[in-house]
Amino acid sequence: MQIVIYRGEKDTSQGMIAPYVKRNHSRYADHLLREAHGLDALRRAASGSGIDVPQVMHVDQESMAMPFIQSARCSTAQWMKLGQGLALIHARPQPRFGFDEDNYIGLNPQPNGFSDRWGSFFLQQRLQFQVGLIADPRCRRGYSQRLQQKAALLCEFLDSELTSASLVHGDLWNGNVLCGQDGRVWLIDPAPYFGDPDVDLAMTQMFGGFPMPFYAAYRAQRPEASTYPLKKQIYNLYHYLNHLNLFGEAYRNGCEAGFAALETI
Repeated sequence: MQIVIYRGEKDTSQGMIAPYVKRNHSRYADHLLREAHGLDALRRAASGSGIDVPQVMHVDQESMAMPFIQSARCSTAQWMKLGQGLALIHARPQPRFGFDEDNYIGLNPQPNGFSDRWGSFFLQQRLQFQVGLIADPRCRRGYSQRLQQKAALLCEFLDSELTSASLVHGDLWNGNVLCGQDGRVWLIDPAPYFGDPDVDLAMTQMFGGFPMPFYAAYRAQRPEASTYPLKKQIYNLYHYLNHLNLFGEAYRNGCEAGFAALETI
């Protein structure tokens, strides 16, 4: 994320810890307002799961304040708590796919709205939208054509895999997990919506993966489907496209691998 986070410092006169203050350095005035809404949705969904989500103390277009988290290296027990808790969040069925407002994935917009079909939602609001942001017209045209060729089969495949939605974090990589010195586990910086829980699992594996105790705890409650390896590549195609649009050609190979997987359907 490119929105700057200022960590709190101890106020020795009061013996208190000042809050985190995150400043909005994106080009979107509502970026922090949408993030605060997403944090609230995730915090409500995480109630009773053993996972904590920061409560926003103040937010406006320029800044957002949250409690300071005294973080430490995650222990095995905390990774297990995260896996168990995330599985509980994902186990709570939701009636529709999407979200009640658009939000952001990194510094790019993430359109939402609601849909009764997961396949068409992921195709249109995730893959097609990101392809449409590609600056290089030749690349954009090529990816658009490849996506269109598999659109119907992709929708059919994804719809056959999922009958109800779950709230997902939406941007679940190592940097968005904090482990407290007190044993608590926190999720921060979400890009939430109602979708396939496997989008979160896929994202955890995009940059090297979480420790094995996390996956063991999660899969003890929600076993891996035989189609997950293919879905993982398709779901991470969204994030590779987003990284291509944000950071450039270093992520082109990841996009190509995602499209190659898509073309096996």
